[in-house]
Amino acid sequence: MTLSAPTRPAASSAAPVAPVVARARLHLLGLFALLGIVFSSWLARLPTVRAELDLSTSALGGVLLVGSVGALVTVTFAGIVVQRWGSRAAILASTVLLAVAYVLMGVGPGAGSVLLLSVGVFLNGMSIALGNVPVNVESARVERAMGRTVIPQFHAAFSIGAVAGSGLGALASRQGVPLPVQFTTVAAVAVVWRLASLRSVVLPAGTGDQPRTVTPAPASPPGGRRRVGTALDAWREPRTLLVGVVIMAAALSEGAANDWLSIAVVDGFDRTEAVGGVVLALYVAAMTLVRLAGTRLIDRHGRVAVLRASGVVSIVGLLLFGFAPSFALASVGVVLWGFGAALAVPIGIAAASDDPLRAAGRVAVVSSFSSVASIAAPPLLGLAAESIGARQALALIAVAMVASVCLAHQVAPPTHDDTPTRASDDDAATRTLVVPAQRAPSDDVAAPALVAAATTAPHGPYPHDLYQHDPTHQEVRVP
Repeated sequence: MTLSAPTRPAASSAAPVAPVVARARLHLLGLFALLGIVFSSWLARLPTVRAELDLSTSALGGVLLVGSVGALVTVTFAGIVVQRWGSRAAILASTVLLAVAYVLMGVGPGAGSVLLLSVGVFLNGMSIALGNVPVNVESARVERAMGRTVIPQFHAAFSIGAVAGSGLGALASRQGVPLPVQFTTVAAVAVVWRLASLRSVVLPAGTGDQPRTVTPAPASPPGGRRRVGTALDAWREPRTLLVGVVIMAAALSEGAANDWLSIAVVDGFDRTEAVGGVVLALYVAAMTLVRLAGTRLIDRHGRVAVLRASGVVSIVGLLLFGFAPSFALASVGVVLWGFGAALAVPIGIAAASDDPLRAAGRVAVVSSFSSVASIAAPPLLGLAAESIGARQALALIAVAMVASVCLAHQVAPPTHDDTPTRASDDDAATRTLVVPAQRAPSDDVAAPALVAAATTAPHGPYPHDLYQHDPTHQEVRVP
């Protein structure tokens, strides 16, 4: 039997942030912002890509589908890469993929080659999937090290970067900048930025690694490398899979806006590509505002309440955008849609990262659900857009948001370890506790008392504050 510690963010009066944590947080914020710039600068030029290759809406959806397939293929082993070789190696590999991808995505349309574009989009999907797992795992480590909710701030940085990227894309479109020039420049900046951040973005071993769920897993092998099975076990955890469904709905909502919002504005209201890019920037700006405020909202009201409220607001915004009779009213719907979509992904990532031992595997699993949504959305929305119009097709996403609201309770911090029991862990009479390591003579007296309290406490094995702030733990077997 495995006992679990209660989890909640530490009070705002926590100890000052260590310099190494502050430095990692700063570099992570930069990487999230960079991802937003790179991502949105490409999406804002989709109408140009479609025009240069003379693609139909459904054909463009097929090209986007190729990128989703690349992401799904990669995310199945991204957790293993992070678990086995570490976050730096995964970030470096994703950077190489990104550079090649953006060059091909720029050259393909200009050369009239759908094949080159598709290869670039496929590699871009691989880059995104491989890069998302380590940065999300590291952001969760920073949150645990700081003792309060901060993950939404990283996603806010992504949103800020996405606003800048959408603006750059709209400006490039307005000025007639060729796609190869824009995308090659973006790739060069991304490579330099990521390499400059690589050294400081990953926290040292042990920092931010206080487990939120106590587990009986064996100790890591020398060198910090854990067995591959640890990264794959998450596929058998019911809570992780249901959190993945929540992430899937959120990814469908956010991804559909990224892929189709500018085109829906162009087609639905007969506006220019530049205006479509501005509306996409408006959506992302709305997300950014809520993500900046999201840390307080989550700490005050909890993940479940915030996720439910977010889903309801998203539904209202989607329906308003899809069926509003005027461009101004539809723009209000875009803002509400952005408000509602802001916190679902950060909450899901935080829920998947409660236990640092299994964070990489669990983040990879929920990212897989995100990739499934990305695979399903482009062709289905493309077909629906040709039949009922792009705006009305986007309104269909409200159905997925209803599912997210119904499953919101799954993101609550776990009160037990839901990892399936292995044959080697069948000692049902053994309880695994994690207590502070004995670092002083006085601990020889405190540790037995702590164990005794843990076996009798009705609401958890030991006080949360002690658990939150002691980074060094050891296992104690209690019959």
